[in-house]
Amino acid sequence: MELDLGLVRTFVEVADTEHFGRAAGRLHLAQSAVSRRIQRLESQLGVSLLVRTSRSVVMTDAGQTFLTDARALLAAAEAARRRLTAHQRLEVAFVPGVSPSPVIAVLRADGHDLDIGMRRVQWYEQGDVLRTGGADVLLGRLPICGEGLRTEPLWTESRMVLLPTNHRLADRSTVQLADLAEEPMVRHDGPVAVSWDAEHNIDPRPDGRPVPRGPIVRTLEEKLEYVASGVALTILPSSASTLFERDDLVVVPVADAPPATVALAWPDDRQRLPAREVFLAAARTLRR
Repeated sequence: MELDLGLVRTFVEVADTEHFGRAAGRLHLAQSAVSRRIQRLESQLGVSLLVRTSRSVVMTDAGQTFLTDARALLAAAEAARRRLTAHQRLEVAFVPGVSPSPVIAVLRADGHDLDIGMRRVQWYEQGDVLRTGGADVLLGRLPICGEGLRTEPLWTESRMVLLPTNHRLADRSTVQLADLAEEPMVRHDGPVAVSWDAEHNIDPRPDGRPVPRGPIVRTLEEKLEYVASGVALTILPSSASTLFERDDLVVVPVADAPPATVALAWPDDRQRLPAREVFLAAARTLRR
């Protein structure tokens, strides 16, 4: 008989929480999926492990006996995975403003000592760095374009408009997209320019109007110079607006702009690299 460790982990979570709903929340599963997993495990073992009451879950005698072994199985599997990941190098790509450091802190707190390389990439490199093998996993911003990639949102950020200090809106506490209707916006270079302009310039605007076109840029630094010169404006995620400090620029929240999304991405190559799986699990704990 081969035991599915995913089913075993589900059983331990239900036993620890004494509740299918709470276990489902901790496992990021639907409650019905947790119930099905327990049923499959009981079918594999040929015994009843849990009795569900109207208010809680009670373990059977067989469940109590199996719980000790289940914890030992999971501990042994985790130890084996740690030994494997300690000898693997994981290449992590990230875009400006999305730091891998919090994920690495989670890994260290959990006792993982991964060999991690870090590579900063621009928006137009997000998909390519994964497809070409330059990185095993990416912490980036949607849209992450390209075939053969998996993406998973982690959190969202509010958006700010970057203005020169002498701009008519620079003293405002917030602005609306309508306030920016006539303002040219810098455009993004590279093969993903169309999707990035649509997402990050919010083009077209909610009323259907196209955004006036500004110059094309390839880096954040180029955006800063065009804005400071009064040539065009740019809309930034809130974290990106903390990457610089200049006396000639100011950021103002855009109250009605849709949020920007930070996401994980990795090749959908069906190759479950142990080090990448550990990194993904750590990153998911930061989801908000």
